Amino acid sequence: MATRAAVAASAAAIIATPALAAAPGAENPYGLWAALEQGGTIAWATFIILVIMSAGSWYIMLTKLLEQQKIINQGKRVRASFWGAPSLRDGATKLEKNSAYRQIVDDGLLAQDQHTKLTDPIDQHDWLLSSLARSQAAINAKLGGGLAFLATVGATAPFIGLFGTVIGIYRALIKIGAAGQASIDAVAGPVGEALIMTALGLAVAVPAVLGYNWLVRRNKAVAESLGAFSTDLHGYMVSNGAVKPVTSAPRAAAPAKPAPAAAKA
Repeated sequence: MATRAAVAASAAAIIATPALAAAPGAENPYGLWAALEQGGTIAWATFIILVIMSAGSWYIMLTKLLEQQKIINQGKRVRASFWGAPSLRDGATKLEKNSAYRQIVDDGLLAQDQHTKLTDPIDQHDWLLSSLARSQAAINAKLGGGLAFLATVGATAPFIGLFGTVIGIYRALIKIGAAGQASIDAVAGPVGEALIMTALGLAVAVPAVLGYNWLVRRNKAVAESLGAFSTDLHGYMVSNGAVKPVTSAPRAAAPAKPAPAAAKA
């Protein structure tokens, strides 16, 4: 009876083993979380640093993109609304508050008022030019904020991932030396962890570099638009409104010419 019971128990164990192996809740021993658990504190610290760098990069890219697009949209409306106003102060009220173009106009008007209070005479042309240049430089500096972080992430993230790779390879060699043989079971986990860290470093660095280059190019276009507006504003102010850019107005359709009368027979 005991022999029959042992045989039945062995058969039941053999039948149950595949079912347990195929259970949907079984964890992947070579996945990301398993690699982090095997890597210990160093792997987790490297992973957390890369996640923080990635989150900061995407936040800066999205916020800077929205900020740039806002200024670009303001520039499209300036030519149609601002230059058609009878005076600079009336035109300033048509611009959005706290906008880049409104800041340049307000700084120009403030510089114009302050010029009359100077005890040491300075040419109005130079005084206004320097004031508008400072205003434009402040806006450009604000637009460039955060780009240094993107450049730093793009330059350092691959090396941080490489650090995790080096630690993973080192742990694999330690296991090989402890086991006395290079079995796949001993090195699969650490090597997988090393490859995952390399991939994470590249995944963080590549978007940061692409976003940095794209935002720098858009900042250059925005700066050129602000510079052109500042030049037009300077010419308007030193000429008392006699010089201002030509705004494009829709042309009226030319009247149709009458058809020639038919020749009489």
